[in-house]
Amino acid sequence: MSFDAVAQQPKLLYLLQGVAAFAAVVSLIVLALHRGPVRRRAAALILLAPALLLLTTGLLLPALRTLALSFTDSGGDTWVGLDNYVWMVTDHQARVALRNTLVWVVVVPLTSTAVGLVYAAAVARSPFRTFALSPVLTPMAISFVGAGVVWKFVYAYRPAEAGQIGLLNQLVVAFGGEPRQWLVDSPWNVLFLMVAMVWTQAGFAAVLLAGAIRAVPAELAEAARLDGASPGQILRRITVPSIRPTLLVVLLAQAIGTLKVFDIVRTMTGGQFDTGVLAHEMYDQTFRYGETGRGAALAVLLFLLVTPFVAHQVRARRRTG
Repeated sequence: MSFDAVAQQPKLLYLLQGVAAFAAVVSLIVLALHRGPVRRRAAALILLAPALLLLTTGLLLPALRTLALSFTDSGGDTWVGLDNYVWMVTDHQARVALRNTLVWVVVVPLTSTAVGLVYAAAVARSPFRTFALSPVLTPMAISFVGAGVVWKFVYAYRPAEAGQIGLLNQLVVAFGGEPRQWLVDSPWNVLFLMVAMVWTQAGFAAVLLAGAIRAVPAELAEAARLDGASPGQILRRITVPSIRPTLLVVLLAQAIGTLKVFDIVRTMTGGQFDTGVLAHEMYDQTFRYGETGRGAALAVLLFLLVTPFVAHQVRARRRTG
């Protein structure tokens, strides 16, 4: 037997043990439900018990541990009170990360949703809508890391005397301009990073909004057109009010994803040149600088920023449900 085969045996054993434990839990649940009459609440509790156990061990306990670490020093042993939270509002790098995150969460959801809305309105009732949606859907199949690599090549810079490999600088040079380091100049470099995320997320907005637009009765738009309304007026006064619930869901989903952005920043700039965001700063403080307490405090702040969006989305779904 080869060394690799021997090395893989413990992993296979752990996998088999996990499958056996899962099968045993499921069997016990089924047995408990079929032993006799079980009240509805008791049955629901029995069925939910494994999921609640996993949520507790995989989400709740780590969240409480992170909260406790946010009040400790870099080693996680000494209590420092609110020092890490004071550091967040006094340190320049942390303030830049917070500022950039807030800019991201305003600009990216609004831009990607606006682009998706205009595109969806243009193709929603077209007989070729499936084909027309393909170009904006394709970037969704690319990971954020892949999108970052693609756009890093688009913004690539070389001196004027050298041949340009970046598409944007190649266009600038072709029209007689000087190549620029697009990802270095602050604060414009933050906007150039956002383009990569808008490129990947506009398709998500377009697909959902196209479905919502198709559900709007065509007679409304036709009546407005007969009354002399322009396409822009029809979009603003009829289409948008009719699809407001879907529009809100898209905006909230985009905002939640944008608050957690990490991959694009890490791939394109590594958080340099004042492009850091909270998620990337949390990573740097925890794993690069060894400041566990500061990283935990940033994680708590990120959780607090995401919570209102998630709560609003849950309430909206309950109302529509």
